[in-house]
Amino acid sequence: MSAELISILVLVVVFVIATTRSINMGALAFAAAFGVGTLVADMKTDDIFKGFPGSLFVVLVGVTFLFAIARANGTTDWLVHMAIRAVGGRIALMPWVMFAITGVLTAIGAVSPAAVAIVAPIAMGFAAKYRINPLLMGVMVVHGAQAGGFSPISIYGTIVNGIVAKEGLPGNEIVLFLASLVVNLLIAAVVFVVLGGMKLARQPLGTPALARTGAGDSTGESLTGGTSGGDVPGEKSADSSDERVSLTAPRLATLLGLAALVVAALVFDLDVGLAAITVAVLLSVVWPETSKQAITQITWPTVLLICGILTYVAVLQTMGTIKWAGDSVAGVGAPLVAALLICYIGAIVSAFASSVGIMGALIPLAVPFLLQGEVSAVGLIAALAVSATVVDVSPFSTNGALVLAGAQDVDRDKFFKQLMVYGGIMVAAAPPLVWLALVVPGIW
Repeated sequence: MSAELISILVLVVVFVIATTRSINMGALAFAAAFGVGTLVADMKTDDIFKGFPGSLFVVLVGVTFLFAIARANGTTDWLVHMAIRAVGGRIALMPWVMFAITGVLTAIGAVSPAAVAIVAPIAMGFAAKYRINPLLMGVMVVHGAQAGGFSPISIYGTIVNGIVAKEGLPGNEIVLFLASLVVNLLIAAVVFVVLGGMKLARQPLGTPALARTGAGDSTGESLTGGTSGGDVPGEKSADSSDERVSLTAPRLATLLGLAALVVAALVFDLDVGLAAITVAVLLSVVWPETSKQAITQITWPTVLLICGILTYVAVLQTMGTIKWAGDSVAGVGAPLVAALLICYIGAIVSAFASSVGIMGALIPLAVPFLLQGEVSAVGLIAALAVSATVVDVSPFSTNGALVLAGAQDVDRDKFFKQLMVYGGIMVAAAPPLVWLALVVPGIW
């Protein structure tokens, strides 16, 4: 058996073990990088460490640290509350508000699971309170997160665009962002209609006064997403409500910091990770207690996962597996068929594993195939990115699991099956649709 084939099989084993044994895929990938690199490729330890994505590590830690501070000091709660009040009592708009909030959070740098973790408990509690189909609300939250997930300053967008640049492929950050935004927006619109969203227009949310105080202010049950200290919905005092939704000094400073991060990244082209850490440190200096709480909430499992996968992919590159696999894909003989196959692989595996991990592995594997120029690299990368993320409503994925965990007053087994069926529909339908829209036109 060739060294290239062994390394590919090890990658498959990593995905299988991570899925079936609930072990962090990044840790497995680091072990695989050490084992394959040392025993199969005869690489030295320094050569293995050269593949560690240091700049991406800083992005992940910096952004998640900043958003942990925003959550700890109530900034995200304030943003959600303002959005809820903005609907003016129109309950039919609430699923779209949740869609927009998660979309904005991921677009400005929050990791998709982090954004869903913030919004899902609020959204699912709201769904239970006002008898909104929980599947509708959960799906809107996840698709909202993916709609903004590939902005140029987002975690997903940074990762994919970084891989594209590193591999010397033609890329287009705007096409990638708009492809994910439009596809998820269209899917959300269809789901909204099919799952009874239009009927919500006849169901009043309540008077503006009710939405501001008393039971009505439990609009998100806990706008703190778990930081309210266990208050019971409808039992919060007016003073507690005012404190939760007031624009305090830490919240104002955090909002200004987030705005500064966007300007630094988009206008001055500064590194997102270093800028985020700088903002987080400045906030920590002024409010150290919040920082102590936030530092423990950095998504270390996600950091480990992504850095581990990309380190192993670097080992594959060094030993020539990437070129070997790409030549094999190109050997299918039909470029369009090969492109569709790549999208399906991304969707199927991502439904059970990490979307970022899949993209981090499949884009480099497709490089030799893409460099032949028979298929648009921009189109295929966008199609692969969308295929690998729209399936994240699967209950086996992190986002789907967060929605399931946040559901209230539902038959959990039934809801699990609904999410699984919906995830299956996405796996089956999304790859060919985005392939037709993004890949096929570029072949002519």
